[in-house]
Amino acid sequence: MNKPAFQLAGTVITAALTASGCVSTGEFEKVQADKGQLEQQTRELQSQRRALEEEKTALERQQGKLRAELEALARQKAQLETSNQQTKSQYDGLVRNLTEEVKKGQLQVRQFKDMLTVEVAEQLFFDSGRAMLKEQGKAVLSKVGEALKGYEDKVIRVVGHTDNVPISTAQFPSNWELSAARATTVVRFLQSAGVAPERLTASGRGEYSPVASNDDAEGRRKNRRIEITLVDRNVAQEVQSSGAK
Repeated sequence: MNKPAFQLAGTVITAALTASGCVSTGEFEKVQADKGQLEQQTRELQSQRRALEEEKTALERQQGKLRAELEALARQKAQLETSNQQTKSQYDGLVRNLTEEVKKGQLQVRQFKDMLTVEVAEQLFFDSGRAMLKEQGKAVLSKVGEALKGYEDKVIRVVGHTDNVPISTAQFPSNWELSAARATTVVRFLQSAGVAPERLTASGRGEYSPVASNDDAEGRRKNRRIEITLVDRNVAQEVQSSGAK
């Protein structure tokens, strides 16, 4: 082979080798780029996985709290149902003990949530404008006292009420004093009948808590009353604590 031909062949081979080297470098760079993208995607997926695991843990904690709240609500519901049943039983028992008086219309027994109220017409206990118990009132109140003794978990709240007819005497300057004095008289009688004094409270509302219109005699008669209410001891303590703040 002559020299020019040899040089041409060398040039061709060199060009071919050079071309072959350039293709390999491109492929390598492409593989490297693909590898980088895969590594980035892997890191992103791992990050998403950690976030999902954290979210799952948070949801499990929240689910646990919700389950605990549901269990607490179920317990409260059961306690309320038991309490309501006890209150109903107490109500029924109180009505049975005072059936004769209820039939005669001398008093009414009412239930409201966890409270029981014995409502007595004023004329059964007191003469007009007076705060001294009448004999027939003592007889009925003695029976009421016996019925109330069994409810040691209750506070007994006695409230006096009047109509809106004004009173102004040396002993009772207004209906406030009259209603409070009557409630105190009932409380003292219940104490003497054996009801523990720490369970008793007395207050007067005067004419300011009517149950009927004061525009006619029948309405005024209904408003003149004594309310004897059994209140759950815990509820009474909460109310007392709130008032002291």
